[in-house]
Amino acid sequence: MLLRCALLAVLAHLCVAKIYFKEDFSDASWRDRWVQSTKRAQGAIEWSAGELHGGEDAEKGLLTKEDMKHYTVTAGFDEFSNRDKNLVLQYQVKLPKKFDCGGAYLKLYPKGVDLSTIDGDTGYDIMFGPDHCGYSTKRIHAIFNYKGKNLEKKDEIKVEYNEKDELTHLYTLIVKPDNTYEVQFDGKTKASGNLLSDWNFLPPKEIDDPTDKKPADWVDEAKMADPEDKKLEGYDDIPKQIADPSAKKPEDWDDESDGEWEAPMIDNPEFKGEWKPKMIDNPAYKGVWHPKRIANPDYVEDNSVYAYDNIGAIGVEVWNVNGGVVYDNVIITDDIEEAKAFADDTFKGVQEREKKVKEDKEKAERDARAAAEEAKKKPAADDDDEDDDEDEKKEDDKKKDEL
Repeated sequence: MLLRCALLAVLAHLCVAKIYFKEDFSDASWRDRWVQSTKRAQGAIEWSAGELHGGEDAEKGLLTKEDMKHYTVTAGFDEFSNRDKNLVLQYQVKLPKKFDCGGAYLKLYPKGVDLSTIDGDTGYDIMFGPDHCGYSTKRIHAIFNYKGKNLEKKDEIKVEYNEKDELTHLYTLIVKPDNTYEVQFDGKTKASGNLLSDWNFLPPKEIDDPTDKKPADWVDEAKMADPEDKKLEGYDDIPKQIADPSAKKPEDWDDESDGEWEAPMIDNPEFKGEWKPKMIDNPAYKGVWHPKRIANPDYVEDNSVYAYDNIGAIGVEVWNVNGGVVYDNVIITDDIEEAKAFADDTFKGVQEREKKVKEDKEKAERDARAAAEEAKKKPAADDDDEDDDEDEKKEDDKKKDEL
């Protein structure tokens, strides 16, 4: 009975889960599915795992090859709507060791865009993924288009790792039909919450009443000068500086030639600055005035800001200072577990293999440097031996002469 229930559950999942797009770049046929834009000059792309990899063909992906180039390459698929369903966008990115500035994000486009002419001005539905520039900018973009406007998250989603990180990382965006979202980095939550509160999809429900004016007799000064506080007699006569009482005329000072000696001036410890009465609580204070709040006539409730009805393409549209970015294992689905399973198949163990390759490479470089240093020392040692042999020969010749 339990086996039957488990089987039914699996079958139900397979029936319900929908994969809209999946690309693992497992062979060179990916070029049949992806189109590079001809709108402007493009950097070269190739099928590669980049410089750091574990030697597996499965680690190959779409690699941006050249520096200081635009990269615009997209793939189309059967259009779908995420209305009343989850939307999960997930993919892997590996940045090169030197990556000064650029994005490594993906964009979801509506059906009907001309893939061969896409550029930075082409409208998109969602933009998601990392954006790095120098030491200050390391973030994950999550931008949603709403009624023609691209809306950035109110606060940045920071990513914190070494700027020379060469490892593959996993980026996941989950958008749910209740307008909640989650952004994951390497399978761990980096940000989550509600779209309506974390993005400016809608104007505020209430605004200040523009016709409401502050009453003329409104007192908004919390403090006032104490009317009982009086300036002490002679206060203004206290000088700011006085002659230094500890100063002594030098013994060699000559009044006739040096002039009349005067002690240097120092700050007067008795000087208290400009007199001001002390401040006390204002008994007439009414608090900070605010205009009345009224309903915003521009506010229209919309509980479907999460929904896009004709998503039909996905692509890379970036400009990078440094080439060498590898995109791999892209999936768009309505099932969170399906995306997790794909990550288990493609991402699990990748970083460990890359770390091992990196450690082996660094060790080989250290060994090579050490061998080079030894090679530099060896001729000097040989010269010393030759000098010693010459000295011994001279000593033997001397002894022979003495005999």
